[in-house]
Amino acid sequence: MSEYQYYEFTAVDRPLTGRERAELRSLSTRADITATSFVNTYEWGNFKGDPRTLMERYFDAHLYLANWGTRQLMLRLPKHVLEPATVARYCQGDSASAWTAGTHVIIDLHDEDEDGTDEWDLDGHGLLTSIIPVRAGLAAGDLRLLYLAWLRCVQSEEIADDEPEPPVPAGLGTLDAPLTAVAEFLRIDPDLIAAAAAGSAPAAAGEPTAAQLRKWVVGLPARDKDAILTDLITGGDSHLRNRLLRRYRVAHPTDALTPTAVRTAGQLLATAADLRAERERRDAEQRESDRVRRERSAAAARQRHLDTLAVDQPAAWQRVDELIATKKPREYDTAVQLLGERDGDSASFRDRLAELRAVHARKPSLLERLNLAGLDT
Repeated sequence: MSEYQYYEFTAVDRPLTGRERAELRSLSTRADITATSFVNTYEWGNFKGDPRTLMERYFDAHLYLANWGTRQLMLRLPKHVLEPATVARYCQGDSASAWTAGTHVIIDLHDEDEDGTDEWDLDGHGLLTSIIPVRAGLAAGDLRLLYLAWLRCVQSEEIADDEPEPPVPAGLGTLDAPLTAVAEFLRIDPDLIAAAAAGSAPAAAGEPTAAQLRKWVVGLPARDKDAILTDLITGGDSHLRNRLLRRYRVAHPTDALTPTAVRTAGQLLATAADLRAERERRDAEQRESDRVRRERSAAAARQRHLDTLAVDQPAAWQRVDELIATKKPREYDTAVQLLGERDGDSASFRDRLAELRAVHARKPSLLERLNLAGLDT
């Protein structure tokens, strides 16, 4: 089987210039390059560029996928909407790291298949599109992505068991579609997410209402309002809305970011193990319940069939002959059961049974079943 590597880069805050596209073309003659994206798939060979360098110079998001189990997601945001110190509280290992480049902070999320299982049916197209909205949420102060990054480090055992968790954002129990796509892409244990979500307030607790925002805007200094309107009209800040939401959250801290009892990485792993064991127990019970239901349904259907044959004597004897002709023990049992439904006291039945035993006298397994069922002459 051939290798599969998928590279995708996306520019969000500004389009690429013609010169920049030409620079990117020098790295690959096969890539699909537009003013906002760079996409290339390799089934042999390797990409000549350095994803870190491309993120520093050109792009705001990057996704990499390889069929030997490697997965990588990078996001770049301006430091004025996401402080590097905040990122550092969550990105604490090889699976989640970050660095600054000029006016930006770049987050690098990484996962290697721990089981070493190759994946041969991968297709990276569309994955980054489903994930990229998390960048806007992060810029607006939604730190759930960063907490998921920390969980990825915990799962990879890059965080000491006694290490306390960072602030827990609201809404971990109700991840939206982009955050769910991130969790699935990075293969974060759903039971670990559920364990963490027990210490997370509902999402609504972290979202300001329109009335709250209106009241806050009214109270802003006039010079701040002037600056906001100027940026809005000139388009000087593509993160204006996100920056304002983040500013509101800073001015209105919520208890949702501070759990009542800070947990450790080890405690979360232990809770996840308990949740997994309970889920597997419930799943096993459900499978057993389904099996019993299927068997009962099959037995009821079989009995209905036998009842139907009991009314139609010629068809019943024909069915007995067909079952015995299969020479299968299971069908012998069905034939004997069907004979047991007949009127064993009638002369015609006894004659027919004697004839059947004579015809199949060299089938000891069948005769034994007939004898055990009391079907002797």
